[in-house]
Amino acid sequence: MAGMAPDDGGMFSAGSNAAFKKQLNKVYSWYTGGFIAFVIVLAILEQMGLPRNWIGYIFLAATVLLYAGIGVMSRTNDAAEYYVAGRRVPAIYNGMATGADWMSAASFIGMAGTLYLTGYGGLAFIMGWTGGYCLVALFLAPYLRKFGQFTIPDFLGARYDGNLPRLLGILAAILCSFTYVVAQIYGVGLITTRLTGVAFELGIFLGLGGILVCSFLGGMRAVTWTQVAQYIILIVAYLIPVVWLSVKQTGVPVPQIIYGQQLMKVTEKEKALIDDPKEKEVIAIFKQRADEATEKLKDVPAALAAAKADAEKKVQDLTASNAPEAELAAAKKALAAVPASEEAAKAAWTRDKTTNEARAKPLAGMPRHATQFAGDPNGDQKAKDTYDTSRRNFLALVFCLMVGTAALPHILMRYYTTPSVKQARSSVTWSLFFIFLLYFTAPALAVLVKYEVFSVLVGTPFDKLPAWVGQWASVDPALLSVTDVNKDGILQLGEMRIGGDIVVLATPEIGGLPYVISGMVAAGGLAAALSTADGLLLTIANALSHDLYYKMIDPHAPTSRRVMISKILLLVVALAAAYVAAQKPADILFLVSAAFSFAAAAFFPALSLGIFWKRATKWGAVVGMIGGLGVTFYYMVTTQPWLRGIFGVTSPIELWWGIQPISAGVFGVPLGFALIFIVSLLTPQPRREIQELVEHVRYPSLDNDINTKAT
Repeated sequence: MAGMAPDDGGMFSAGSNAAFKKQLNKVYSWYTGGFIAFVIVLAILEQMGLPRNWIGYIFLAATVLLYAGIGVMSRTNDAAEYYVAGRRVPAIYNGMATGADWMSAASFIGMAGTLYLTGYGGLAFIMGWTGGYCLVALFLAPYLRKFGQFTIPDFLGARYDGNLPRLLGILAAILCSFTYVVAQIYGVGLITTRLTGVAFELGIFLGLGGILVCSFLGGMRAVTWTQVAQYIILIVAYLIPVVWLSVKQTGVPVPQIIYGQQLMKVTEKEKALIDDPKEKEVIAIFKQRADEATEKLKDVPAALAAAKADAEKKVQDLTASNAPEAELAAAKKALAAVPASEEAAKAAWTRDKTTNEARAKPLAGMPRHATQFAGDPNGDQKAKDTYDTSRRNFLALVFCLMVGTAALPHILMRYYTTPSVKQARSSVTWSLFFIFLLYFTAPALAVLVKYEVFSVLVGTPFDKLPAWVGQWASVDPALLSVTDVNKDGILQLGEMRIGGDIVVLATPEIGGLPYVISGMVAAGGLAAALSTADGLLLTIANALSHDLYYKMIDPHAPTSRRVMISKILLLVVALAAAYVAAQKPADILFLVSAAFSFAAAAFFPALSLGIFWKRATKWGAVVGMIGGLGVTFYYMVTTQPWLRGIFGVTSPIELWWGIQPISAGVFGVPLGFALIFIVSLLTPQPRREIQELVEHVRYPSLDNDINTKAT
C-alpha cells in the first residue's frame, strides 16, 4: 500500500533473540556491579579527604564518558538501526529504556519538589502520568507497532493517506518535543552547575556534549542502550537517599510504607508553625512590605521622586558625618537600586507586591500537605468557589497529563523498536513497573524532606545553618534563599524560599548523608535529563529528516544521506534548545506540562480515531489537529505570563472556567475529537485499502506483524 513500509519484526529468529538477550543480561549485570563499586570507592576516597568539587567532577566526567562510550560503540548509518534500533530490543530492556526516556528532569527533579510545595495537589502529576501509560498500553502502543512505521508523523501520513497530515504531525512533534527538551537541558545546566560549580550557561553546554554524542552517533540504537544504563543509575540514585531518610526518622527502610506515619507528624508540625508567634511576626513584615508597594503603585511618579530623594539624602548625611565605609557603601548601593524610570519603578513595585503578598501567608505560602483542595466546600461563597476551582484544575491537569502521555511522540517511538507486537505489549508492562518504582517513592520523599526541614532546619540559628544552604543559594537565589527578616538570628519557615527543582538534589545533604551520595543523586538527575533529551532530540531530527526530507522532498535519497541529514539537524536543534534553556524561560514543570498539553491536543484524537474508527478521513484529521492544537496554543499565549511577554499580549488575563494555562489541553482535546468526527462525516470515506488495514490492525487477536507491499 502506498506509503506503508513493511514491518521487519520477524527478521530475527527466536534463537538469535534469546542469545542477544542473554548477552544483554550479562553486560548490564556487570555494569550495575561496577557502578555500585565506583560509588563505594568514591565514598572511601571522600573519607580519606578527597575534595567535594573533585567528587562532582569525577561523577560528571565518568557518567558522560560512559554514555559517550556506549554511543561510540553503537554508532551506525543503517536506517533501521538508526531509527528503530533494528526492531530487536527485548521487552524488559525496552521497558527500562522507556522508563529512562520517560523519567525526565521533571519526574526526577521536579515531581517530588512539586509534592513538597503543593502537597496533595502534586498527586495530579503521579495520577496523570501513570494513568497515561494505561492508555498507551490499551489504546496505542500495540496497534501503532502493527502499522510498522518509524515515527508518528509517518503513521499519520500513511493512515490519513497524504503529506498534509504528515506535515502537521511533523510541526506538532517539533513543537511539543522542543518545549520538552528545553526543560531537560535546563535541568542539565542546573545539575552540572551544582556538580562542578561552573556558570549555569556553561553547565548547559557541558551536559549537551553528553546528549549529542549518543544520539548523534548511533541514533535510536545508541540512545536505547544508553537509556538502559541511565535508568540503572537514576533509580539507584533516587532510592538510596529516601531509604536513608526513612531509616533515620523511623528506623524502617521502606519509605513507601512508613511515610503515612511521617505525614501525621508533618500535620502536627504545620499546626505548631501556624500558631508560632515568630512565624506570625515574619508574615506581618511581608504584609507590611506588600502594603508599601501597593501605596507606591497608587502614584508612581511621586513615589519614585520621594524614593530617589530619600536615598540621595541618606548618602549625603552619611558622607557628611564620616560614617563607616560599609554603611556608606550600602547607602550608595540602595541609591543605585532606585528604578531609573517610571516604567521600571512600576514593574519593580508590582513584582515586590506580588512576591511579598505570596510570602505573607502561613507555612511560607504552602498549603497544608494533607489538604485536598484550596478553599472550603462548607465555607462562605468565596471559599466554595475557590474549592471548586481548585478541584477543577486538579482534574483538568490529570486529564491533560494522561492524554498527553499517551500521545508523546518520543515515547510512542519506543514501541517501534521491539521485535513483535507481543513484545510491544509486554514492554509497556515493564515500563509501568520501572516507572512505578520512582513514582511510588516520590510522595514519600516529599513528606520525609518536609519533616526534616520543619523539625531540624527551622529554628536553627543563621550562623549555624548547614553549608549546603549557602552553596545552593549561590547556584541560584530563586532556587533557595534565606533572609533574617525579623532580625532575631533564628531561621523561621517564612524566611526561607525553596524552589521545587532542588528538593531531590538537596535531599542527601538535608539528611546528612556523605557528599558522594549528593554526587550520585546529581548523576541520577543528569541521567534522567540526558535520557529524555536524547529521545526528544532524536524525535525532532527524525521528523525532519525521515518524514519531511525523505518522505516528502526526496523519496529516492540513499540511506547514508538520510542519516547524515538527521545528525546535522539534531545538532542544530540541540544548540537552539540550549540557547532557549540558557534564558531560564520558566520552571521545569511548566515547560514539561505545556509539552503534554500540546501533544494531547495535536496527536491523541488523530491517533486514537485513526486506529479505532476507519471512517476518520484525511481532512477530518487535518482540521482536528489544527483546531485542537490552535486553541491550546492560543489559551497558553493569552494566560501564561512568560508566553504573554514573548508574544506581547497586554490584555487582562481571562481564565476559562478558572483553568490554569498548564492544563490548556483540556480545551484542545475535545475540540480535536469533535472536529475530526464532524469533518470526517462531511468528507468522502478513506480508500478501501486503508479501511481494511484499520480493520486488521485494531483486532488484538491478529498479533502477526503486517507485511504489506506498496501498491
